[in-house]
Amino acid sequence: MNKNKVVVILVLLTFFVISFITNILGPIFPALIESFNIGFVLAGFFPFSFFIAYGLMSVPSGMLVHKFGEKRVILSAFILSFIGASLFSLFPSFSIAMCSLFLIGCAMSMLQVAINPLLRASGGSENFAFLSVSAQLFFGLAGVVTPLVYSNVIQEMSKQTALGNMFNALVPSNMMWLSMYWIFAALSLLMIIIVLSISIKNVKKTQEELIAPWQVYPQLLKQPVVIKFFFAIVCYVAVEQGIANSISLFLQQYHGLDPNSVGAGVVSDFWLALTFGCLLGLVLLKIFDAKHVLIAFSLMAMLSFSGALFGSAEICVIAFPAIGFFLSIMWSVLFSLALNSLPKDHGSFSGILCTGILGGAIASPVIGLLAESFDSLRVGMLIILVPLIYIFSVGIWANPLVKNQRIQFSKSKKIQTV
Repeated sequence: MNKNKVVVILVLLTFFVISFITNILGPIFPALIESFNIGFVLAGFFPFSFFIAYGLMSVPSGMLVHKFGEKRVILSAFILSFIGASLFSLFPSFSIAMCSLFLIGCAMSMLQVAINPLLRASGGSENFAFLSVSAQLFFGLAGVVTPLVYSNVIQEMSKQTALGNMFNALVPSNMMWLSMYWIFAALSLLMIIIVLSISIKNVKKTQEELIAPWQVYPQLLKQPVVIKFFFAIVCYVAVEQGIANSISLFLQQYHGLDPNSVGAGVVSDFWLALTFGCLLGLVLLKIFDAKHVLIAFSLMAMLSFSGALFGSAEICVIAFPAIGFFLSIMWSVLFSLALNSLPKDHGSFSGILCTGILGGAIASPVIGLLAESFDSLRVGMLIILVPLIYIFSVGIWANPLVKNQRIQFSKSKKIQTV
């Protein structure tokens, strides 16, 4: 097989692994609270430790890639992931969990930064758009698979099958969810072996993709549009992770649904809907202005969110995945609107935007604090409406220098293209 194709497959597999590891916190959230006997606020520090590292490592990771190359950074990231998952598996205390999740978050950030330019170089710039969508589908597919794997592993352990007994021997009886981190450690080790066996050439970056010196970042941060779009990314990740991490717990508390089966299934459906929503989004963005699509999807997400919080159990299990569907286009649209709003320094601006992933660290602790203050998870989750309203506002105030390329139905009307 052509070496470039092998590298493309490696990148797509890496996208799958990143999502597989990242999206476990939602399904196991109720079990974490029970196992460590903690409240909502302290439980919120699990995703905080993970996503604060994920966000803060974005710019430094770009500099590491620039200095050491993609293969070394990818290899280092999987070693870091293996260490983090192994520490958590062997020493499942609250303090070790914070350190381990921070290490895993750093590793996932390093991978995200390294594999995107590698995908463009290996697959060819002319195929990058198609491969990017394929990568997002792999990422979304892993989000669907993770809760299902967790649910099945718990069932195997409860039934004491051969596989279940293997995990039962590895984890405390009150921490069955910890088996997932043994799986993450094994998966990281497998990826280390795969990366070592593949020849990966360092990517030659264009002028736009080069990492700018530190002096450029303060100049960018002085521009209001940069700050506003940074907070838009913070808001998106806060919404996505805040909802995903609360679904299973909400269903358990308000509708008495089992978090290890029904809850995990609804989380899986959430990621499935988010994945397939991207496909519809691709079509809509060829017909309508991106700003209008963002406004419509934001409104529908808020409507679905209201149904999930205040509807019956039957409505709730449908409304949560519906939220995922309407969140699907937001990351891509916000990112493209942001980059199209500046004439230069897109590489550095991308690093600032990716730092906004730390929004995932903010959501769960804030929801937990409000939930404990008002003794109501429902009240705590209402805070999600604030970032959703901000995302809606982006569709109103965004003023990109170029608009998304659309199908031209009228010969008399010219559409700007990217």
